[in-house]
Amino acid sequence: MTKSRPQVVAFEPDLAVLDYLRLTLGDRYELTLFSEEKSLLLRLEQSEEPDMLLLALHPGRDSFPLVTQIRASHPNLPVIVLSCTAEIRDLEVVIRSGVRAIVMKPFVGTDVEETIEEHLVSPDRKGAVGDAPREVPLNETHSFVRSSKKMRDLESQAALVARADIPLLILGESGTGKEILALYTHKMSSRSQNTFLKVNCAAVPADLLESELFGYEQGAFTGAVKTKPGKFEICTGGTIFLDEIGEMPALLQAKLLQVLQDGTFSRLGSRSPMKVDVRVIAATNINMKEAMANKSFREDLYYRLNGFTLNIPPLRERREEIPVLSEYFMRKGARRYGRDPLSFSTRLMDALIAHNWPGNLRELENVVNRYLVLGDERAILEELAPATTPAATGGNIEPATGAGLKAMVKNLKGGAEAAAIAQVLEGTGWNRKAAANDLQISYKALLYKIKQYDLSPQDRA
Repeated sequence: MTKSRPQVVAFEPDLAVLDYLRLTLGDRYELTLFSEEKSLLLRLEQSEEPDMLLLALHPGRDSFPLVTQIRASHPNLPVIVLSCTAEIRDLEVVIRSGVRAIVMKPFVGTDVEETIEEHLVSPDRKGAVGDAPREVPLNETHSFVRSSKKMRDLESQAALVARADIPLLILGESGTGKEILALYTHKMSSRSQNTFLKVNCAAVPADLLESELFGYEQGAFTGAVKTKPGKFEICTGGTIFLDEIGEMPALLQAKLLQVLQDGTFSRLGSRSPMKVDVRVIAATNINMKEAMANKSFREDLYYRLNGFTLNIPPLRERREEIPVLSEYFMRKGARRYGRDPLSFSTRLMDALIAHNWPGNLRELENVVNRYLVLGDERAILEELAPATTPAATGGNIEPATGAGLKAMVKNLKGGAEAAAIAQVLEGTGWNRKAAANDLQISYKALLYKIKQYDLSPQDRA
């Protein structure tokens, strides 16, 4: 028996576009076309649910109640929006509603056909949750890995935002994978064949960050022996990822605002404006509302960057992903170090799942790498074991001769503080600025503590 063609329903008030869809899709799908909302809703209510719905949005019409109604009554129906607007408010409503994709008008090449094929759900999988593990290679060393509903939803939103080509702000704790999500968004965008550049705003000294981003002319300052293009200039046509944007000095915030507004900037030492076409993705682990209240971050820049916001949940809120991520990091580490991957015993995996992971994915990768290199499961289990005090274990404290209560308490507090600082440093990959931010102490105070407790990276030579 010949398998029937997929049923595709399309709603488009523009009759010329309906004719285009009929010509391009009619041979491949069982196509039903509508130009009126009432007729579309009647078809969805009275007939078998189609395999795909194409839903056109127009700037002059309030189509969002229609999107909401259809998503509520047919939650498993894949919906693709056809839109000729890139208005941020409109796109945000569409993305949050749970549609599968957005195809911007005018259509280019086989945009519509390719998007339909990508999101068609086979009859035997209709209604499936779709939380199966997924690994998307991004480059030679990084992949986007997920296996939870939270991250599946985040992946869908990132893919939709990628096609809209608007500024993106990624929020999340240190080590949650903000750079990976930025790289995934770039790979899903029309800029994927062009440059992706990362700039860590916290790692570059403030007096060098301007020349790093915008370049400089010969003679702009002592040592500027020749003209040097900045990252924005190098990245034109591509995506620039501004990590730790909350650490950017106020003077540069104004210059970045200008780039976002009209795509122009001037090299250091030049009065001639340059125009670039760069998509900006920014990320931070600080509380942006507090930063704006404290006047350390410009409110107008925040709203310019915040074309759309993606919040990455910490690892402790998606523990179901730890087995998949651990296996991924083990394979990645085995390739990096030229070793055979090790298996995870039930006891070790239970300990990994139970751990609180203040350093998130970065800390998990470090632990997996130590296990791979040392091959000592017991050492890793001891490292992951919850900290215990003598009182909790019923043990006795044996103070040094002449040591009083104050000395005993000081030693205990010092040991606990050293362990806590070491754990956060490992979780941030020994990024001291990020660790100081997580610990809510000054950078100088953290350097003093590192020296005081003689701390050093465990997995570095």
